[in-house]
Amino acid sequence: MSDKDSLHKIITEGYNPKGDSIIMGAAMLNGETLTGAHVKIPLKTMNRHGLIAGATGTGKTKTLQIIAEQLSQKGIPSLLMDIKGDLSGIAATSDGHPKIDERHEKIGLEYTAHNSPVEIMTISEQAGIRMRATVSEFGPVLLSRILDVTETQAGIISVVFKYCDDNKLPLLDLDDLKKVLQYATGAGKEEFQAEYGRISTSSTGAILRKIIELEQQGADQFFGERSFEVKDLVRRDREGRGYVNVIRLTDIQDRPKLFSTFMLSLLAEIYSTFPEQGDADQPELIMFIDEAHLIFDQASGALLDQIESIVKLIRSKGIGLYFVTQNPTDIPEGVLSQLGLKIQHALRAFTAKDRKAIKLTAQNYPETEFYDTAEVLTSLGIGEALLSALDEKGRPSPLAATLLRAPASRMDVLTDRELSDLIADSELTDKYNEEINRESAEEILQEKIEKANEDEIKEKAKAEKAKANKSTSRRSSTRQNPIIKVLTSASFIRGVMGILGKALK
Repeated sequence: MSDKDSLHKIITEGYNPKGDSIIMGAAMLNGETLTGAHVKIPLKTMNRHGLIAGATGTGKTKTLQIIAEQLSQKGIPSLLMDIKGDLSGIAATSDGHPKIDERHEKIGLEYTAHNSPVEIMTISEQAGIRMRATVSEFGPVLLSRILDVTETQAGIISVVFKYCDDNKLPLLDLDDLKKVLQYATGAGKEEFQAEYGRISTSSTGAILRKIIELEQQGADQFFGERSFEVKDLVRRDREGRGYVNVIRLTDIQDRPKLFSTFMLSLLAEIYSTFPEQGDADQPELIMFIDEAHLIFDQASGALLDQIESIVKLIRSKGIGLYFVTQNPTDIPEGVLSQLGLKIQHALRAFTAKDRKAIKLTAQNYPETEFYDTAEVLTSLGIGEALLSALDEKGRPSPLAATLLRAPASRMDVLTDRELSDLIADSELTDKYNEEINRESAEEILQEKIEKANEDEIKEKAKAEKAKANKSTSRRSSTRQNPIIKVLTSASFIRGVMGILGKALK
């Protein structure tokens, strides 16, 4: 049996799930496509997370697209981080092309163009369904890790949350949090000290500076109401297709703090909200995190630990996380070791550092007699990738250099008009784009401070009035009556005595 026949047999047997699956393409050997040797990913293991990596321009985004649109057809919703702004085309049907037909003929797979139901979302000023979260929903522990504060400062944040809970003060946005911190060492200093102990102004000042740093990256637009309900990520349309939720993030590439804050809050909310699923036949939701290095850039050790913990635990909720980045080394080892599916597009060996990275990447894949993995990594063409998945028993499938299928949807962005129409037609737009500014901690405390100031002014005025009345009374009691003053004067008495003396004579 030739190598080609042997590999065809191994791929056919190794990628033959009993349950439902999606087809990625067909295996290749020495640049030749093995027609019909389909590389399939079982839906059952898609909550085991994954990685899509490769140099710029090698087809990572299109790979993400073909996975998301196939999941949608299977009724599985997905969430896509669109940092480059080129994923909205999933909402439109592909126009087709002779090269697509040629590719699918090699794969041995019929090409059918279709679109997917799409929701366009945003956490910034861009048009879309607004995704927000309140400060209260973060909680003191998660917020402290995002702000990267000291242990003492984290304790103060916990006290602030406790005070707001005890006094029914809603912490909705960052202005609320700043107001409570200022109140704790200002007008409410005695109140805080009596209940929770002394709070240092230097510590609250340091926390306030961290909050301002976060605000400068645009977090003030993310914190607030109405809070996004994560159950809206798992909607299906009338045909039973899962929604592809695309979050537009093209304007936050230089704001990694905001991106990691948003991602961590979203993952934490999903983990706390979704029920345990165990070993289900298909995932509840798949999340694709493009430019994944932005999550880990500038992240503190505590924040990385939090992300790693969530990655380990969230799959039991039926959630799959797929990191999309240029190089696997962009992902911390603790996270990388949790990824079951690996799709590796071409890497470039321009420098010694690149060659070292390729060698390390090759070691992450199963050994095979058919490929020199490190060599294949540098010779893959656009729309080709090395692929290794998990079978339904959780075992690594055979390594396959794969000619990937083409997306069924448009491989380009929507026009501005198409985008605005899509957003306007969404059922979620009215729900989340309404401006809500209910009374919260900032307003309540400000009113409390103003009332205290008014009471103080009244007390001072009352005291001054009482003092004035007392002074007036004292002056009145010591002032002599003019008539009495005349009658008691020495000259008056001498005159009277003189008159009496003459009368007696």
